[in-house]
Amino acid sequence: MLNVSEATSGNGTPDMELYDLRVTVDRIEGRSVCGLKVGDYFELVNSAELRIPDGKHFCMYAIQSIAPLLPAKQRQLPAGDWLEKDSFVACPDPEERLIMKIERIRKVQLNSEDLT
Repeated sequence: MLNVSEATSGNGTPDMELYDLRVTVDRIEGRSVCGLKVGDYFELVNSAELRIPDGKHFCMYAIQSIAPLLPAKQRQLPAGDWLEKDSFVACPDPEERLIMKIERIRKVQLNSEDLT
């Protein structure tokens, strides 16, 4: 079985780099309605694989609030870009005020032909 991070283009070299990401509950400024706790996380790896630790969950509404930012955070952005500097996102539930942090955990080499 081929690991996506080991994939190469037709000439034997990867043709793109992306970051694997970890999204962690940084703080909860209200009350936790969805059952998440500070430190709970999921990872986005190999471009599009969502991984949640065994026995854990992650609220789909929290995921949907952060999902639009993840493709940009997977890429190296210009140093002055606001998204390169800002890593915090709030869940849309006003009762919770759950704040998540996006972190780059490693850079992977990928073959775009394997992904599109």
